[in-house]
Parts: sequence; structure tokens; C-alpha cells
Amino acid sequence: MPNRKSAVIALGSNLQNPVEQVKSALAAIDAHPQIKIEQISSLYITVPVGYDDQPDFVNAVCAVSTTLEGKDLLAALNRIEADFGRERTFRNAPRTLDLDIIDYDHQSSGNPHLTLPHPRAHERSFVMKPLAEILPDFELGEYGRAADIAARLGDDGIKLCS
Repeated sequence: MPNRKSAVIALGSNLQNPVEQVKSALAAIDAHPQIKIEQISSLYITVPVGYDDQPDFVNAVCAVSTTLEGKDLLAALNRIEADFGRERTFRNAPRTLDLDIIDYDHQSSGNPHLTLPHPRAHERSFVMKPLAEILPDFELGEYGRAADIAARLGDDGIKLCS
């Protein structure tokens, strides 16, 4: 049996019923024969970052185990995004679905196609708060524990989805 690796994936959507987009994306990830979702955070409503003139986002984080290598996991997630109609028009644009690898088996990588850990995750409460919910002691590279990072970032612009 192939060696399983752990990964953390952040999900986000702010178009075409974002709650359903995120829930359907979780189902699509778990349906992949080489990916198993181990934990899923609550859904959060968050204000947009970087480009404000757009609807709020629905965000979540899941922890998975996978037999895929990092680049292959990224390719699988990119295929799911495409299946959901993701268009990459400009940075921080509205989107039907955004899937980001936050961590892959605690590896570090400076590869521009898959930088690990995700280079801005530690700056984003919409990633760190859901991650801290499911894995408070998760060490995100040099940035420390998820719970500590989330506490530093605070709750501004993020709330539980009702």
C-alpha cells in the first residue's frame, strides 16, 4: 500500500451559492480515490481580502490523508476548481471555488507552483481560525501553532456561518 501523507486544504467561494460550493467541493475532494478527508472545520463567513468590491466569502479548512505527491494533489485540486467553473481573471477576484494547499506533510518548498507552507496562510484569519478549530496544535512551519496564530490574527472580518 502506498505511503499516506497528510495535507491541509483551505476552501473558499463567494459566487453561485458559496455554502453549497464549499460543501460540494468537500464531497468532490473526498470522492477522489487517493484522498481521504480526516477532519472538516465549520464554515465561516469572511470579508474579502485584497479586492473589496465583491461579496463575502464562505471559507473552511479540511485535513486530509493522501497517497498523492504534493504536485499531484495540487493538480487534482485544480481539476476540481475547473469542474466548479473557476476562472482566474485577476488576483483576489471573486470565484466559484478556491482550493489551496496550506501544508503538505510538513514539507517546505520554494517552488513557485507549490510553495509550502502556503506563503500567506499565517496572515489570514479565514485560514487560521478554521485550522485552529480542527487542529489547534498544528505547527505551520516557522509561524507556530495554529491556535496561537489564529489568536494573534483575531476575529475581525470572520464569523461562523449560521
